[in-house]
Amino acid sequence: MSEQQGVIYILTNPSFPDYVKIGYADDIEKRLQQLNRSECIPFAFRVYATYEVNPRLSDLKIHSIIDKLNPNLRSIDNFNGQKRVCEFYAMTPQDAYSILEAIAEIHGCTDKLKLIPPSADDVAAADTAEDIEEQKKERLAPFAFSLCQIPIGATIEYCNRADEKSGLTCTVVDDHNVEYDGKKWSLSALAAMLTQSKWGVAGPRYFKYNGEWLNDIRKRLDV
Repeated sequence: MSEQQGVIYILTNPSFPDYVKIGYADDIEKRLQQLNRSECIPFAFRVYATYEVNPRLSDLKIHSIIDKLNPNLRSIDNFNGQKRVCEFYAMTPQDAYSILEAIAEIHGCTDKLKLIPPSADDVAAADTAEDIEEQKKERLAPFAFSLCQIPIGATIEYCNRADEKSGLTCTVVDDHNVEYDGKKWSLSALAAMLTQSKWGVAGPRYFKYNGEWLNDIRKRLDV
């Protein structure tokens, strides 16, 4: 990338799973350092995608396009009587990427568009953030096998979320517990032991029943 060119970027952050940040930077690494210097944000920003451009501040045109498509997507609030218009949009990174992709295709510049694969640290941070959110839901409404139509005596499988494989199974013994290796466990305690996590984990995220994640079953049945 030449020094004269910057990028329009799409950033994600596990702290704000429902938003993406879309902006412009002459130096994307320097911009990341600026954003991630703050200790007010639980997790760091990561680059989801970049689109190399020549004109500076071309992100303003992208913002204008998105605002015209749906003016309710942008994060806007008031603080001390002043309106704050931010670069955060309530959309998935995939949808944000589709917008940049369409613009790149129109201009014949798809070679300037790059989707950045997440690093192992990025994946770990996203998993931790999701665990925290799921743990909050667990505290408000603990997982119950009966509500998810899973009978006592059913076999559920522990899966490593990185590759979704393990081969380890346990048996449902009551509405909230399973038996593994001759001992009775809650899903969260067993998941924490099997993952060797130093932090608490949300058990239903680590087990499957008939090939479906338990937390997905709960969401599907809306319980």
